[in-house]
Amino acid sequence: MYDIIGDIHGHAEPLKRLLHRLGYTETGGVWRHPTRKALFLGDYIDRGPEQLEVVRIVRAMVEAGEALAIMGNHEFNAVAWATPDPRRPGEYLRPHSAKNRHQHQAFLEQIGHDPDLHQEVLDWFRTLPLYLDLSAFRAAHACWHPARIRTLEAWLDDHARLPTDAWVPAATEGHELFEAVETTLKGLEIELPEGEGFHDKDGHARRHIRTRWWQTAPATYRDVALVPNTTRNAIPDLPVADGVLPGYANDKPVFVGHYWFQGTPEPLTDYVACLDYSVAARHGGRLAAYRWNGPGPLSEADFVWVEAA
Repeated sequence: MYDIIGDIHGHAEPLKRLLHRLGYTETGGVWRHPTRKALFLGDYIDRGPEQLEVVRIVRAMVEAGEALAIMGNHEFNAVAWATPDPRRPGEYLRPHSAKNRHQHQAFLEQIGHDPDLHQEVLDWFRTLPLYLDLSAFRAAHACWHPARIRTLEAWLDDHARLPTDAWVPAATEGHELFEAVETTLKGLEIELPEGEGFHDKDGHARRHIRTRWWQTAPATYRDVALVPNTTRNAIPDLPVADGVLPGYANDKPVFVGHYWFQGTPEPLTDYVACLDYSVAARHGGRLAAYRWNGPGPLSEADFVWVEAA
């Protein structure tokens, strides 16, 4: 039996409270449950005040056999930020732009001037699988897209991890591996029809939308767009072509994080659940988990959470 835990983003105190609520106790520096394991869905770092403590807790549980953990886009970005680009001397796989630095600055500050510690953390991030396909359920940070998963299978090792020689193509826009990693770790984005667009909450013009990829019924771009309600009416109410969304009609549950949902945690469908309920938000965030107890449709009653503050 597993307790599946969403994005933590450096908030160690809510994590400890959630583990306690789920029945785990800390012994010998490791949080343990007598009969259950945890599964962490990625995004352990960036934003929060206790990022190294979160990494310590999750890593200790994994190494003691008390948990599984997968990679989030923030762990991928952290490795790419620190990895020199062999094609461009002086550059890195993730450009050191002002935007990227701002997103990653809190992590860099908490690592401090300790290159050995920084390297140790990054080396652990590299051991994280990009997804898990277990006998009873699946887990990915943002999206389960069968075609993208097949692409990953051709590149990843036997434990679904990125080998050393795969990091450059994984960070190269336009490469098939880049597209597969982007979709799995950041979600499926689709382009709006020709001539259509909208402005996001920051006023930036956009022609792509992040989607509710799990929807299987015919839908419009407005239906499937993962945007704030204040933006929704700007999305065209035109039908999405068949085959653009992978959907998810399987009866093998899949768990994701990433999407900064708010409100009361609940399943997205009978077999899809998101566990990211915005613990890093300034107001009203929650750290959520799902108590998986066996086959069958997912239930709202099996969500457990703690308030961020």
